[in-house]
Amino acid sequence: MNQKEFWNNKFKNDDFLYGLKANEFLASNINKFEKNMRILCLGEGEGRNAIFFAKEGFDVTAIDSSDVALAKLQKRAQNENLNIKTFCIDLNSWQNSEKYDVILISYLHMHKDYLKELLKKIENSLTIGGYFIGEFFSKEQLNYNSGGPKDIDFLYNVEDFNNYFIDFKKDIKEEIVVLDEGDGHQGLASVIRVIIKKEN
Repeated sequence: MNQKEFWNNKFKNDDFLYGLKANEFLASNINKFEKNMRILCLGEGEGRNAIFFAKEGFDVTAIDSSDVALAKLQKRAQNENLNIKTFCIDLNSWQNSEKYDVILISYLHMHKDYLKELLKKIENSLTIGGYFIGEFFSKEQLNYNSGGPKDIDFLYNVEDFNNYFIDFKKDIKEEIVVLDEGDGHQGLASVIRVIIKKEN
């Protein structure tokens, strides 16, 4: 089963698997951004983060491998009179041809062998002064039942991010948090929170 089929099956029901609210950590960083910034949400799923930032006046683009999820995103956007650009692409095939002021990810499921290529693309896609902010499940998440992959090769540690973005300002921490994100993420979780700024 490829990524599109896997996630289409996850998102096929009428409800929203991870709820309607934006990821708390991503939303908490909004004061770092200026209103005219272009935001790219990667692995955005049903659009909870994209909707939140678009409602705050940002120019938002969302990428996901699931056309089912993106259709739900667009329906919400239409109902709220929001203009969000969407592209149905497996992130392993994403070609970073444009620059963005902010790139956001919450709970990406990607094999660690492919993560490094994605991080390089993110580096090259940020404008000067731009931010990459993400929340990811850590390897310790195997000890919790609040969601996420059950395969350690799809979980990360701090070094997976610290080894990249060499000349960037970085704040990367592993933390225990309480998730309340729809039926998909509930309870204590071990996460890695990433704030990276491209300064030059």
